[in-house]
Amino acid sequence: MDIEKMLVWMLLCISRVLGWTDMKEKLFSFPKQSSTSYVELFPELSGPFEEATVCMRFHSDLTRGYSLFSLSTRSKSNDFLLYYFPGSNKFSLSVSDIHRYNILQGNNFTEWTSICVTWNSSVGSVWIDGKKYNIDRTANVTIGADPIIIIGQEQDSYGGGFETSQSFVGEITNVHMWDKALTDNNIIDYCADNEISGNVINWNALRYNLTGNVNTLLYVDPYPCEPVYSL
Repeated sequence: MDIEKMLVWMLLCISRVLGWTDMKEKLFSFPKQSSTSYVELFPELSGPFEEATVCMRFHSDLTRGYSLFSLSTRSKSNDFLLYYFPGSNKFSLSVSDIHRYNILQGNNFTEWTSICVTWNSSVGSVWIDGKKYNIDRTANVTIGADPIIIIGQEQDSYGGGFETSQSFVGEITNVHMWDKALTDNNIIDYCADNEISGNVINWNALRYNLTGNVNTLLYVDPYPCEPVYSL
């Protein structure tokens, strides 16, 4: 066995032991609303976090509000929450239970969309397919330690408190989280599918647990991301 093949074999063995799964070209499908279906993502770092970035790709036909990414800690149920309200085209970023809202322009999340949210303890930005929206400044806060991270539901308590009316219905893929605010160039790289990987959540080496009616399917994207933002 040559050295390259041996290294690949060793990495596969390590991933099996640690429970990592390469989710490239796969997605999580949430076919119907419920209070019992979700995916827990197990982070590689336990925090606390003074900065963060979350990126994902998704689509949904929901016309009511829904949670995209819910990070809860023992002291804050909405320590880092991404939430969308289709009726008003309003996007919410919550950090340390402090909520900030942005009105988006001309978005249609019924088609595959890339979204990234950066936050650096006081200032945040939302990127939709490479278009940047600034988020209002807030007081210096920190995301707490020992997070529970859920997609498909919003946590109203640490690891629970789910409501059907806040659940996600649709498909999600390519979820990454970093313990830093990515640069503009990094965001464009993500949107252009240049395979940058998170160090807190890494879709290409993911540890997760499925609960309820959630399916893992092949990801075939008829609407690839073409960044509208140019540096």
